[in-house]
Amino acid sequence: MRKLLYALAATTLLFTSLAQAQPEFKADHPERYTVVKGDTLWDISGRFLNNPWYWPEIWHVNPQVANPHLIYPGDRLALVYIDGKPRITKVASGDVKLSPQIRSEAIDTPIPAIPLDAIASFLTDTRIVSPEEINGAPYVLEGEDGRIITGAGDKIYARGEKPADRVGVFRRSQEFVDPDTGEFLGLEARSIARGNVAAENGDVLTVNLTRSSEEVRIGDRLLVSEDRRLTTNFMPSSPDAEIEGKMISVDGGVNQIGQYNVVAINRGAREGMKAGNVLAVMKAGNRVRDPITGETIELPSERAGLLMVFQVYEKMSYGLVLKATRSLSVGDKVVNP
Repeated sequence: MRKLLYALAATTLLFTSLAQAQPEFKADHPERYTVVKGDTLWDISGRFLNNPWYWPEIWHVNPQVANPHLIYPGDRLALVYIDGKPRITKVASGDVKLSPQIRSEAIDTPIPAIPLDAIASFLTDTRIVSPEEINGAPYVLEGEDGRIITGAGDKIYARGEKPADRVGVFRRSQEFVDPDTGEFLGLEARSIARGNVAAENGDVLTVNLTRSSEEVRIGDRLLVSEDRRLTTNFMPSSPDAEIEGKMISVDGGVNQIGQYNVVAINRGAREGMKAGNVLAVMKAGNRVRDPITGETIELPSERAGLLMVFQVYEKMSYGLVLKATRSLSVGDKVVNP
């Protein structure tokens, strides 16, 4: 009898979990929506769903529409029911009747999942490397005419083995270490400039700088220039595995973390992280003194935000904070949403 009760309890818990895992539409969700310039997939999902990362589960591809997987400004979205289940679909002109409204002109670029201007440099330039990789890379000696600071349009001299004809100039930035285990996770190499190797004289390289975001300085390193295309098609999703990690750094060196801040977390590809994964941020509870026993007690963590992972490395990842209901900090936990 006891085994039967345990089995019934387990079954009830399973179905409860499954029910809780279903996408929930907002009570005031629209029946129709016209996409406008500046929208993101996350914004639109939030108009319909309480949990925007469930967007892929309610999206219905309309085969009668060109590029049904992409959403552009001017596209019209409609809530429909297929086999009794609510779905969002992109509709062709004439499929639905809409109230008169201003419509944006369609452009060739689909809307991104999240604001790209906040993460563009991390997607195209900044990278995680090993100390050996950056320590063994050629380094800047000086600029033309003995200048110690140079930029786009200038010539620089570097010493070392040429990595490629096209090179990027990088500066050693943060070293990431797991706060719990002490494991080295990676070294951030921040992109400073790009250029072309114009000449080699022994181990001295002459480089013409074609682009720069900061002044190039003596000691900066040359790495192979990677033409990484800017990815826009992140699909919000919950991680496949159970994740429990921490925010270990925030871009810009600010003390408090808020919406659209880029953060580093101590979980990566080896833990199953993928670009597009959404994580809940748990604000660490205060440490208080028990007035009776004198012990120091840590209060429970509270859910305080959401972030989406957009760049994954082996041992760590970068994420963008999409929602913050209170000020967040380095050290706050990240878990499955």
